[in-house]
Amino acid sequence: MIKSNISPFTANLARKILLIINISKQEHPRVALFQTVSWLFYTFEGRFFAFLVGWKKSYLGRGSRVIGTSSIDMGNRSCIGRYAWIEAVTKNNDHLFSPSIKIGNQFFASERLHISAINQIEIGDNCLFGSSVYICDHNHGAYKGNEQSHPAEPPINRKLVSYGPVIIGCNVWVGDNVTILGAIRIGNGVVVGANSVVTHDVPDNVIIGGVPAIILKKFNADSGIWEVCSHDFS
Repeated sequence: MIKSNISPFTANLARKILLIINISKQEHPRVALFQTVSWLFYTFEGRFFAFLVGWKKSYLGRGSRVIGTSSIDMGNRSCIGRYAWIEAVTKNNDHLFSPSIKIGNQFFASERLHISAINQIEIGDNCLFGSSVYICDHNHGAYKGNEQSHPAEPPINRKLVSYGPVIIGCNVWVGDNVTILGAIRIGNGVVVGANSVVTHDVPDNVIIGGVPAIILKKFNADSGIWEVCSHDFS
């Protein structure tokens, strides 16, 4: 097997260039020119936006919000689509937190990525996320242990509570509309099927899916095949 060293960022750039070439072949010259100029403008805008928040050689899509940038560390050559909301929450309802969000190199995410942390969220290198992925390490309120929240208290007034960090390994592919809730650890090489809700630790090199997500396949390194092995995490 030949292993490609092309990053998702570079691959996306190549796709855009091919798209421009195709547009120039099938559209009137003025339309092709307008779409090409628009793409160049959006590319410059996204790169400049990423530069402002301290992300080197990266791209941040239009309409995105990044809050608590001093507590957010983004790796190089990453690309995040439009309307992302990434927030390291340092204060809520007079409660103070010391959050940390760390994302590795060559991270690629489609539109509407939402990451929120009051504790710790880490994502490894070379991860690919689909649209509308939600990752959170906390709840509005406490629902186990001592001093649990009362249902008469409005949810927006309940204290944010974290039971531990969210740690995601390298080379992880997360499909569209996935929710990942901490405390949780997801291993390297994991594939998370679309529309899944992940609430338990996940070992390396497995495919998971469902609500809640269960293991569907596991990679056999000897045979080079993903083998069916459906079971939950209990």
